Amino acid sequence: MELKRLIAESEKVQVYEADDKCVKIFKDADEPKSVVLYEALTHARVEETGFARIPPFEEITRIDGKWAIIYQHISGKTMDELIREKPANKEAYLEKMVDLQIEINSLCSIKLSRLKDYIKRSIDGLDIIDDVKKYELLTRLSAMPDSNTLCHGDFSPDNIIVNTDGVFIVDWLKAKQGNACADVAKTYINFCLKHRTESAEKYLKIYCEKTNCSKRAVYDWIPIIAAAQLKFKKPDEREVLLTWIDVADYR
Repeated sequence: MELKRLIAESEKVQVYEADDKCVKIFKDADEPKSVVLYEALTHARVEETGFARIPPFEEITRIDGKWAIIYQHISGKTMDELIREKPANKEAYLEKMVDLQIEINSLCSIKLSRLKDYIKRSIDGLDIIDDVKKYELLTRLSAMPDSNTLCHGDFSPDNIIVNTDGVFIVDWLKAKQGNACADVAKTYINFCLKHRTESAEKYLKIYCEKTNCSKRAVYDWIPIIAAAQLKFKKPDEREVLLTWIDVADYR
């Protein structure tokens, strides 16, 4: 298999285009099998919900001694690129994003990991906040409504690809079953962390209008989701996230 264009790269993986395939290669040759298998299994379980806007999983293999997951390649532009190219159409793109998230959240999967369990583990493992703050956050988490709704876990314009065949959602590693408002709160936070607060507020307004969900229901998740995000230890996010979790009644 000939690896062609590098599509994306993160601390742990490189993603290449290879003919009609998308090849995600783990940089560390010693990446645990469980990590690789978990990502592939999560993706497959999302496919099993019947959601059609997802690149099909094809196989797990090794390339030059490193684990690789192969998906069908989806060509096109990300919604983030389209918004940057045509800022006058931003509101229309945000509306499309909301429609897509509603479509995702209309599905359920009892086979996916539970979002509340993931958040609890993430907060429990933090060394950046004290035990009193952890207890407060975990108490709030326990009281939050739960569900088996399909949540993408990292829904943002970067993970939406648009082409002549339609619109597709990629990067399902963090997909969980949980409350839709938690998924929306994560999208809101993603916008804010990229200094797009105006887009975050507009996105939330559109979502609430389309679903009759209250902003309060989303805001209640923000300190909890922000705390879970701290586990990734990104210096450029730390200050903002800590500010959010210190607000007892986020508005």
